[in-house]
Amino acid sequence: MIKSSYNPIFKRQFWHLAFLLSLLMVLSLLFSNLPELSEGQLWGISTKTWSLLAIAVPIVHQVYVLLCWRFELYFQSLSKWFGPKGFQLYKIGFAVLILLRPISLVLLAISNAHTLDLPRWLSLAASLILFIPAAYLFYSVKTYFGIDRAFGIDHFYPEQYKNTPIVSQGIFKYTSNGMYVFGFFLLWIPGFLWESKTALWLAFFNHLYIWVHYYTTEKPDMVKIYG
Repeated sequence: MIKSSYNPIFKRQFWHLAFLLSLLMVLSLLFSNLPELSEGQLWGISTKTWSLLAIAVPIVHQVYVLLCWRFELYFQSLSKWFGPKGFQLYKIGFAVLILLRPISLVLLAISNAHTLDLPRWLSLAASLILFIPAAYLFYSVKTYFGIDRAFGIDHFYPEQYKNTPIVSQGIFKYTSNGMYVFGFFLLWIPGFLWESKTALWLAFFNHLYIWVHYYTTEKPDMVKIYG
């Protein structure tokens, strides 16, 4: 009975775990074979420690979202526990964790600065090129998509949102999943600004891992909500 009841919570999460372990194995091999990834320190804390933080934050964030979304979507757990404040409390946790992603990468990039041999003009140009579509993405979310919907309010009020049309304005004219395609460009910028190899590798990890979340959590949830 317990297994049957909680099966929806863990739908596709075997693949989530498998892909995550594979990504962590790749990172472990990189750190073992590229000593410059461990160079540096900030405030007496080693780059390796900052790297562990920058790896832990996205994992905690995505597991937090998985559990909140699935328990609410299938059992209305947060609404039962916290009433009308359920979504707002979830949103606070989400906001803290999503902000910690770029913050942890900035701290890591400072710790591991100047390990990437790039002309300064090129690192600045790359940062600007990445920033422009990311900024347009956040403008499009605010203007056309809605911040609460980006947080996942449809998991809390599926009946209200199930007939909501697909957004095709702003950056969403070019891709239906602009947040994962363009929003995560921001996480690459610290690595280029401080010319840090480690920050770039962990931005790459973040960007790959968010697609694991999409295919193992968000996409099946969208089928449940929108049919």
